Amino acid sequence: MTTTERTYSREHEVGALPGWLMLPVTMLLLAGGPLCIVYLASHQGQGGGVVLACIGGLVGFVLLGLYTAFGFFTLQPNQARVLVLFGAYRGTVRANGFHWANPFYSNGPSRTMTLSPKGTVTLGEPKRNPRMKISLRARNLNGDKLKVNDKQGNPIEIAAVIVWRVEDTAQAMFDVDDYEEYVRLQSESALRHLCSLYSYDHGEQAEITLRGGADEVTQALVEELGERLAKAGVAVDEARLTHLAYAPEIAQTMLRRQQAQAVIAARTLIVQGAVSMVDMALKSLTERQVVELDPERRAAMASNLLVVLCGESETKPVINTGTLYA
Repeated sequence: MTTTERTYSREHEVGALPGWLMLPVTMLLLAGGPLCIVYLASHQGQGGGVVLACIGGLVGFVLLGLYTAFGFFTLQPNQARVLVLFGAYRGTVRANGFHWANPFYSNGPSRTMTLSPKGTVTLGEPKRNPRMKISLRARNLNGDKLKVNDKQGNPIEIAAVIVWRVEDTAQAMFDVDDYEEYVRLQSESALRHLCSLYSYDHGEQAEITLRGGADEVTQALVEELGERLAKAGVAVDEARLTHLAYAPEIAQTMLRRQQAQAVIAARTLIVQGAVSMVDMALKSLTERQVVELDPERRAAMASNLLVVLCGESETKPVINTGTLYA
């Protein structure tokens, strides 16, 4: 089985005639028709050759004037126009201002047409690129909340905002059917794939997680989006997670797990601190010779100090009127 390598379109920039130069030319051509009529009216009775010449001049001036009149277009900063002549790509105009180009350059269909299996033609939504104009400005794609599974199979909800812009107008217009829809679908697909590579917040030791490794996850998302969207001539400037949470059906269970982990971590810290304080107290008593403690009394004191330091409720003193051995 043989496979053919796909050839991608490549943009090349071209110039257009200044619109302010062609505007007086168009006005003169359109004025030529009435001048022919005036000349014909003022020279009535002339030969048939003069009449035919005036009529031919009238038709010629009007047609040329109309031809040039439909070639004007304007481009705002960070806007481009793709020039297509009879199905062939001729280049892209990126310079902003008032321009003139061949009126036969394609303006693109005003609506998309879909042919159903029954043979009926359905008109779709109006095209977003009138006269083949494309915005080169940065755009935001605020994605919807997606319900996906993380690396461990836990259902989570995630959403991201993506800043993107068109970099290659030829690829955006000719290599994909609708580059804006392509960006939306591929962004959702990339985000789903990213979630399958990382755990939400509890992974292996030193493992990057969605919750703990925000910078690393964001960088991975930008790289994957850049690779996917390059086929449509789109560059990704930035991507950030805007929502990250467990799915509602397991949110309470995971919350209890997080609370238990927090309690364990807090208890561990308290015990470590209490042991250090008990050791410091016993050493201080021994070094200052405040009281002589045999091993049994040291154990009792250590036990009492640990109860006082680790207990949650307020301690109550107990007065011992006897001795430890009584």
